[in-house]
Amino acid sequence: MTKKILIVTHSGDLHADLITPILAAKGGAWFRIDLDTFPRDYELIQAFQPDGCRGEIRHLPSGASIDIADIGAVWARKTGDFAYRSADLGPQELAYAKMESEQALFGLLYGLDCYWVSHPLAMRGAMWKGEQLQRAQRLGFRIPTTLLTNSAAQVRQFHAQLPGQMIFKAMSTPTLAAEEVADADCVAEGLTTTLIDDDMMEAIDAVAELPCQFQQYIAKQYELRVTVIGRRVFAARIHSQDDSRTTVDCRDMSAPIRYTPTLLPPQIERLCLELVTSYGLNYSALDLIVTPDNEYVFLENNPAGQFLFIEQLIPEFNLLETLADQLLQEAACSTR
Repeated sequence: MTKKILIVTHSGDLHADLITPILAAKGGAWFRIDLDTFPRDYELIQAFQPDGCRGEIRHLPSGASIDIADIGAVWARKTGDFAYRSADLGPQELAYAKMESEQALFGLLYGLDCYWVSHPLAMRGAMWKGEQLQRAQRLGFRIPTTLLTNSAAQVRQFHAQLPGQMIFKAMSTPTLAAEEVADADCVAEGLTTTLIDDDMMEAIDAVAELPCQFQQYIAKQYELRVTVIGRRVFAARIHSQDDSRTTVDCRDMSAPIRYTPTLLPPQIERLCLELVTSYGLNYSALDLIVTPDNEYVFLENNPAGQFLFIEQLIPEFNLLETLADQLLQEAACSTR
C-alpha cells in the first residue's frame, strides 16, 4: 500500500494550500490537520492492545480519515490554537482542554516512526538563537560579535569596544509577540533590526527588564536566504543594498529589491547542510551576509522558515515541487 503524507498546519496556511495540488498531480495521497480547528472538526482514536497500537484521525466535515499505519511522511508546517465545540468554556476548562488535546494529538503523532519535515522536537531544539551562534561558530562559520544580556553596564562596555556600529535584533520574533495578544492590547506591531544611536544608548538601562541581543553591525555586499530541503540547497541572493529601506534589514517586502539565484562556494554549502542535519532537520532556511570582502557570515537558522516568497521571486527554484517530491519519495520508502 502506498503510504500517505500527513500535513500538520493551520487553516490559513497558503504553503499547504499550494502543495496539495502538486501532490495530487504526482499521484500522492495526503491528509491535513488544521490545528486551529482541532479537536472541534476531528475525531481521534488511539487504542493500545496486547498486540500493539492502532490509531485513526477523521475529519468530520469531509469524512476523510487516515490510519496512523498508513502515514509514511509528515510535514509539520505550522502551529495553531485549538478550537472546541463549546464556545463558553471557562478559563480553567479551556486551559485543561488545551493540555489534554496536546497530550492526545502529539502523543499520537510523536509515536510515528516515519519521515518528518521536520520533527517538532528537532525544530524546537534548533530554534534558540544563542545556541545557533555557538553551533555555527563551532562548525566553522564566521558569526557577528554578539552580546546577549540584561546588564546595561555590559551593553555600554560592548558598544564602546566595537570597531563600528551596534544593532539590536529580537531573538524570538520581530513582531514583538503582537500576534499573541488581542488587538486592543497590541502596543507595537514589530521592530526590525535596529542601529543603536546615541539617544538609544541614553535609555539603555531599560535592558534590565529582560535579556536582549546586541551585535556588531556588519557591512553587506548582499544577503542570502539559503533554503535546505533534504540534501538540496537553494541559495537566493538578496540585493538588499539597492534600496535604503533594506540596507539594515532586508525584511521590508515593500522595497522592490532583486532576488536572484546564486551558487554557494562548496565549503559554505557544506557548512549549511552540516548545520541543518546536525539538528536532525530535513528542512530549514538560513540567513547569511556576504561582506564587501566576500566573507560569508552566519546570522540565524529558521527551522520552520517561510519559503513561498522565495518561490514567488525565484520560480525556477521550484521549492514547492522539490518539497513535494521529497515527501512522496520518503513516504514511498517507508516500511512502517
